[in-house]
Amino acid sequence: MAGNIDKGVGEDQTANRHGAPDAEARSLPAPEHRSRGPSPQDAPDPRWEKAKATPRPRVAPAILTAIIVGAVFGLSVWYLVQPQPLLVQGEADATRVDIAARVDGRVGNRPVERGDKVAPGAVLYEIANPQLLTSLRQAEAAKAVADAELANTEAGTREEVIAQRKAAAASAAANLTLANQTYERTKTLVAEGHAPQQRLDEVTDQLQVAERSSEQAKFAYEEAVNGPTKEERAIARTTVAKAQADIDTITAQVDELVVRAPIAAQVYQIAAELGDYVSPGVPLLSLVDLNDVYLRFNLREDLVKGLKVGDRFQVRVPALGNRLITVAVKFIAPMGEYAGWRATRATGDFDLRTFEVRAYPVEPLPELRRGMSVYTDWPRARQ
Repeated sequence: MAGNIDKGVGEDQTANRHGAPDAEARSLPAPEHRSRGPSPQDAPDPRWEKAKATPRPRVAPAILTAIIVGAVFGLSVWYLVQPQPLLVQGEADATRVDIAARVDGRVGNRPVERGDKVAPGAVLYEIANPQLLTSLRQAEAAKAVADAELANTEAGTREEVIAQRKAAAASAAANLTLANQTYERTKTLVAEGHAPQQRLDEVTDQLQVAERSSEQAKFAYEEAVNGPTKEERAIARTTVAKAQADIDTITAQVDELVVRAPIAAQVYQIAAELGDYVSPGVPLLSLVDLNDVYLRFNLREDLVKGLKVGDRFQVRVPALGNRLITVAVKFIAPMGEYAGWRATRATGDFDLRTFEVRAYPVEPLPELRRGMSVYTDWPRARQ
């Protein structure tokens, strides 16, 4: 019995050397070896067979798991340290023209509606102003009077007036001759003492009056013969020019009663309806030039570093199925102070101005409309 025990202990140690012992295996009884034939007790124990079939622990799965964890950690760190692209959003815009009235009045007709496309010179509004039309007729009448006065001045003095002035000059000359003769006779009589001195004084005064009357009649005749002076003719011409200028001014105002489109565009907004009273300078409607559509971006100044006119980048338009289009920068300018980015810390930071960047599509894009949004990855777009 002791021999069997020692043998079992020896087998147990042999099993330990082969690396397959465990608690269950050590607790199993050792099989007895007898010289007689096999018996049911000599059959192997199932627990002993299960312990022998247990697989040895492997190191490969643990190493693979460690490699995977390390790779995930490394990729995470690499992703965190990489600069992330900045998504910049812009908006499609177009040249907008505000149409205002230059005269006051009431809207009499408006043949266009919002969304209509108009050609240059198309009628947009018709304004009614009867007072302005009356002023035009008055100016035309004043011009007619000025024309008549100019014609009369250019024609000179009538022949009847000249003849009348000539006769008056001859009569004055005859009166002067008579007064001179009377003066000589009276002077002789006074010298001889046949007439008083008072009579000589009266005759002398009459002679002086006759001389002045003769000169006046002579000048009047010469004036009639010479006609209007060059200054009078210039005044008449200036009066005509002023009357014509008044007509031109009022005519220009009358022409403004019909408001026309300055360019080919699309009606964007309508502010005045039929019957509304409009004043000069008040917008009536707005037009959008579809031939001048551009993309507007408002960027901080640190984002426009190195950006210059002529640079190209790509953007996507969600309204057109995220179509990728190429645009070129044509305008870079700072916006107002109200659009600046303000620092949140009193120290260690500074304010940044906002710049407006306008970019135009390189290829014509008729589907692009004012108000459509666009976006781009700013760092990648400029690579």
